[in-house]
Amino acid sequence: MVSDPVFPQRLMRTRLYEQVAEQLTAWITDNDLREGDRLPPERELAQRLGVSRATLSQALVALEVIGVVAVRHGDGTILRGSPGSTRIVEAIRSHADRLPEIIETRDALETKIAALAAARRSDEDLARIDDALDAMEADIDAGGRGVEGDERFHGAVTAAAHSLLLARLMDEIGDLIKESRIESLSQPGRPRDSLAGHRAIAEAIRSGDPDAASDAMHAHVAMVSDVALLRPPE
Repeated sequence: MVSDPVFPQRLMRTRLYEQVAEQLTAWITDNDLREGDRLPPERELAQRLGVSRATLSQALVALEVIGVVAVRHGDGTILRGSPGSTRIVEAIRSHADRLPEIIETRDALETKIAALAAARRSDEDLARIDDALDAMEADIDAGGRGVEGDERFHGAVTAAAHSLLLARLMDEIGDLIKESRIESLSQPGRPRDSLAGHRAIAEAIRSGDPDAASDAMHAHVAMVSDVALLRPPE
């Protein structure tokens, strides 16, 4: 009796931006770039690799969230460390595998934090929230992604909740949230949408409406969770 053949496990399709991320790290190694070195402008890199700027940008974001590069408004793309023998596609997919759990945790914690902030906020808390919104808007107006202002906003809302334990929990997952924040704010049009979501949260907190603040935060987390890493390959 002939046994059924055993076929190899089906390979997962490699997305184009993952291939480009691998090409980029190989190029970095071949050119002996070191931590702190600046990569060429995106237009030049895209031409060298024969890909669109959109695909290159997505590859750079993927490399940024796994810590290979830092994309700085006005300063270009800076190498954070030698990629060495890092298995880039595996690292990118490992990050993507963590994202759904990070998003669930954010939603659970931050919706409660927003509700508490609406009930407990002080005038100083509201001032810090407004300062963060102004910083984010200024960065976006200047062509940036608003990452720092986004981080400041959520930090100010957390502080306004006046819950030491919730603040500690948020701090524990801070690095993971930063990864998801970079990925989210790199989506086309997302910085402006995120800023609008922040304003809705701030208004509910200012009004002292815990239910509205919780709903606004939930809607915001749901919106910023639509990221390219979690979409199926085309």
